[in-house]
Amino acid sequence: MKWTVLWKPDAESDLAELWVNAADKADLTAATNRIDVLLRKDPLQTGEFRADDDRVHFEPPLVVLFTIDAPDCKVFVERVWRVS
Repeated sequence: MKWTVLWKPDAESDLAELWVNAADKADLTAATNRIDVLLRKDPLQTGEFRADDDRVHFEPPLVVLFTIDAPDCKVFVERVWRVS
């Protein structure tokens, strides 16, 4: 089953800011692509549970916070930041 991955505006803004200021743009792009692939393929087995329905996934150099809408097969990336 394929899932639809939707990046919320805050996550898109986070990613754009990270990318503009990054010395490692290729690494950020590659990590973003891997995140999309993993979440499209099987978000239920990706990342770790956090509070409420939030999940977090580490894909260095990035971390994403996401939620899953299982009945509609949608994944919402809520935020993204650099691994510290």
